[in-house]
Amino acid sequence: MPRGPEFTEEILDAFSKVDYLLNGMINDRGVPRNIKRVALKGIEELKREDDSPAVLASSVMYMITDLSQDANIPFHSRTTIYRIISLLENIKD
Repeated sequence: MPRGPEFTEEILDAFSKVDYLLNGMINDRGVPRNIKRVALKGIEELKREDDSPAVLASSVMYMITDLSQDANIPFHSRTTIYRIISLLENIKD
C-alpha cells in the first residue's frame, strides 16, 4: 500500500487502528447488517489512495457519525464509533 509523504507514521497508525475497530464491528454477531455495511464502506474508503489523509478521515467520520444516532446500534458498538471518531478527528492537512 504505497502512500505519499503526507501519510506520516501517526496517520498510518491511526488508520490501522480504525481499520481494526471497523473489522471488529463487522465480525460482531450482535451488530445489525446496515451498520456492518457502513463499516465495510469505511474500510474501503480508508484504502483509497487518491485523496489526502484529511479527506479520507473526514469521509469516514461523516459515514460513521450517522451510525452513532442509529437506534438499533448496540451500546458497545456506539462506544467503538466514538473511539473511531476520536482517532480520525485528529488528522488534518
